[in-house]
Amino acid sequence: MTYEQKTKEHDGSVIEFIETVESPKKREDSYRLLDIFEETSGYKAKMWGPSIIGFGSYHYKYQTGHEGDAPLVGFSPRKAKISLYFATGDPEREALLKDLGKHTSGKACVYINKLDDVHTDVLKDLIRQSIEFLQKMYPAEGADN
Repeated sequence: MTYEQKTKEHDGSVIEFIETVESPKKREDSYRLLDIFEETSGYKAKMWGPSIIGFGSYHYKYQTGHEGDAPLVGFSPRKAKISLYFATGDPEREALLKDLGKHTSGKACVYINKLDDVHTDVLKDLIRQSIEFLQKMYPAEGADN
């Protein structure tokens, strides 16, 4: 049985997606995040699934044989909070999160209410740290980014 990955990169318009965000403040934060992530990561934004804006990509393969592609970093302006996607498993992430500002974190996501609650310089460090960590963990065989 092969696993069909739900969240895939596609050619949907990032700007059109951001324009569908109901809250004007969240929409404004999304445009600011778009600039911060693109500038810091060096990657153009791409839509992943219906609601994740991702930057760069990597191919992962677990010991279970499960494999797929995922964005190196990303964010999603959800109804309740903004989800930020960074690599997990790096102790440096936890140290950086202590200085991020007002947030909560789940297993894979960091949740913020608004961009003004967090320190932009720490956010940029998290983006850089996540990309470096994932590129070391999953070196690209024939990277096309």
